[in-house]
Amino acid sequence: MKTTILLSGALLLVLGLSSDERRTGMKHINPPGLPRPNGYSHVVEVGAGRTIYVSGQVAMDTAGNVVGPGDIKAQTRQVFENLKAALGAADATLGQVVKITVFMTDVSQLAGFREVRDTYFTEAPPPASSLVEVKRLVRPELLIEIEAVAFVAPAAQGAPLSK
Repeated sequence: MKTTILLSGALLLVLGLSSDERRTGMKHINPPGLPRPNGYSHVVEVGAGRTIYVSGQVAMDTAGNVVGPGDIKAQTRQVFENLKAALGAADATLGQVVKITVFMTDVSQLAGFREVRDTYFTEAPPPASSLVEVKRLVRPELLIEIEAVAFVAPAAQGAPLSK
């Protein structure tokens, strides 16, 4: 029985997953029945490892000052820098983010957000993503808030994913 399980696991690794999927423990899926995503993945499947949940981050510096009032690009940069700091505290990186949820007060500024986002998520494939337009954030001068979920595969090896 053990031999069959190990052989099946080995076959799954050889047949079903790329070397990157084996290394990261993540599998990104964009099903043909869904529209082509622009800067995100429809599905991210993860194997064994640590899951990290990061609370919504806003464009505030360490002193609590709003960065870039009225400037979606400046605020988005600060939010991603805050996400990097939060993830770093858990020994994770943006490259391990599997899902983000973006809250914007004005979706007409989506192009500015995407331009900055794409400088932070430079590794393909990108994480799964949702974007919601909201009336207001915790402070009226804030334009964007992003929460994230990251996955860190075991250090010894990426765990196999189900196929």
